[in-house]
Order: sequence, then C-alpha cells, then structure tokens
Amino acid sequence: MPRRLDLVTIVLTLGLSALVSAQRYFQGFGYEPTIRNVPYVGRFTFARLKYTSGPGGYYYRGMPAWAHGYDHAEQNLTRILDSISAVHPRLDGSNVFTLDDPRLDEFPVAYMTEAGYWELTDKEAAGFRAYLKKGGFVIFDDFRPPPRGGEGWELFEANMRRVLPDAQIVDMDPKDPIFHAFFDIDSFDILPQAYDTSSPVIRGIYDQTDPGHRLMAIINFNTDVSQF
Repeated sequence: MPRRLDLVTIVLTLGLSALVSAQRYFQGFGYEPTIRNVPYVGRFTFARLKYTSGPGGYYYRGMPAWAHGYDHAEQNLTRILDSISAVHPRLDGSNVFTLDDPRLDEFPVAYMTEAGYWELTDKEAAGFRAYLKKGGFVIFDDFRPPPRGGEGWELFEANMRRVLPDAQIVDMDPKDPIFHAFFDIDSFDILPQAYDTSSPVIRGIYDQTDPGHRLMAIINFNTDVSQF
C-alpha cells in the first residue's frame, strides 16, 4: 500500500508540474532568444525591432512576439537578396534593436513582426519617430485580427499614432512604384496565405502624408510574408 501511495504522489506531482509549466507558457513566461548583434560595416544588414510583448504574445514556442521567425526570416531574406540582386547583404549575422536604441540609425531598413502584441513606451515612441523622420524605413509583417493576432490592427494603429501623430495610413495599390522597382507585382493575390484567412491587406505610411513623398513604412496585415 505505501508503494502505491508513493506512485500516486509521484504522478500527481508530475501532473501539477506540467500544469504549472503550461500555465506559465500560455501566460507569457517564455524565453528570450540569444541575440548576437554584428557591428556596422557599411553593408546591408537585417535589423529586427524588439519590443515588450503584450498578453498572449508568447504563444509560439514560448518566444516573445517580436522574435517569431527569428532568425530564420532574416537568413532567408538576405540569402535571396544575395542571390538575385547586387545588394550582397551581410550573411554572417543580423541585428536586433529596441525602438529607442541609437544604433538603429545605422541601419536604414527595420523589420517588426506580430505588431498586434506590441507594447510601446513614450521613450520608444520618440526614438522610433526620430528614426523614421531621419530616413528610416520599416516593414511590419505577420499580424492579423484577434484573437490569434493579439489586439490586431487597433493596437497597431494606436501605437503608430503615438509614433507619428499626423501620419495617414493608406491602402496601397499594386500600381504603386514600389511594386515595380524590381519585380512587377500586379496583384496582391499572388501572396500565398499559409494560415491566414481571406486576402492580405498591404498599407503604407508616407512622409508628409503625401504618396508623392518617401514611403516610410509598409504594413503587411493579415498575412505572413516572412513565412515564405
């Protein structure tokens, strides 16, 4: 009888431990991936934006929302760029910066994933605003409506209003010049949807709220371009 009680105790202990682990996982107690930034050398280098993940943002493998796809997405993109263009980006590493890190200014293109979980401080908003106004360009990717996308578009738009209060977020058209700068993209329907339903939505933010000026941000909503 004592041996049987010991066995029951062990099973219950393991079960409770698993339950606690699961609760911690789903409540956002995940892990931060190891970041190994590389120094500036004047070559195109992938720069990912790091932010505090809101509730639910650790749903994928226990990683914070900003790190979803890290660092496979950067490896894939830089290898593609190296193969089909004259850019020849840095292939031996990539960088991760907070939005208010002054080192971000050395890298003209930044990338953010899962903006539906993006928590923003006033200091980060000011730093990110300065980066964009100086000529920085950002790609927002891989976020979607709730419940799978955190707070979805509403949170993203509210954050961007804090970064660029006067910005207008406009629907982009396949006729826009950026879609004919390298490849000719005549329809957004060619974007494959791995798991998102309905069609992708591509939007942009232009400097001085004028489509005739510099494109400061491109927003891939309800799709995950980096998946491919």
